[in-house]
Amino acid sequence: MDTTLYYAPGAASLLVHWLLIELDVPHALHLVDTAAKAQKSPEYLALNPNGVVPTLVIDGKPQYEAAALAILLAERYPDARLAPAFDDPQSAEYLQWMFNLCNMVQPLFRQWWYPGEPAGEANAEALRAHCAPRIEAEWQRIDDHLATNGPYLLGNDISAADFYLTMLMRWSRNMPKPATEWPQLAALAQRMKARPSFKSLYEREGLTEWA
Repeated sequence: MDTTLYYAPGAASLLVHWLLIELDVPHALHLVDTAAKAQKSPEYLALNPNGVVPTLVIDGKPQYEAAALAILLAERYPDARLAPAFDDPQSAEYLQWMFNLCNMVQPLFRQWWYPGEPAGEANAEALRAHCAPRIEAEWQRIDDHLATNGPYLLGNDISAADFYLTMLMRWSRNMPKPATEWPQLAALAQRMKARPSFKSLYEREGLTEWA
């Protein structure tokens, strides 16, 4: 499988890049200079009309949406056991967590970083003040779940959802109350950051924060 990841360090592409490393999938990397708005160039929009990273080109065909790509990779490499089989009783819970993180948590970060998009620049601070407690409420709910059903989202079995959650926790590192203020989330973050693939990911993306 000929695979190329279009990425920006620390962006949503981090999830896909991390899984490619974890799964030992041969791949090439193509840096997208988001500071220069390269993700909005005609060339990139031809690959991903949403104008964001990641895009994963598999055998010449571009695919996008980080959560969808994570699900795809976990399914294509079942020996790694990063997703329950379709007939596994945990499959429904796994998909529920993937979509919950995608629909209920990740969009709040977009609003936090780019408040002018949904509310206009004049309302940026008011929107951030509204976003922060909503993100914190998500952390509390997930922490409560881990306290009862952990140590991973699916209990004793690590899954792609834990990689996704860890990326989102990393995004909160400079917020007024980062995810690691919650004990179960902090413990999960430490377990995930101890994986050799995380060290490789940081080296390849040139990241240092939250190491």
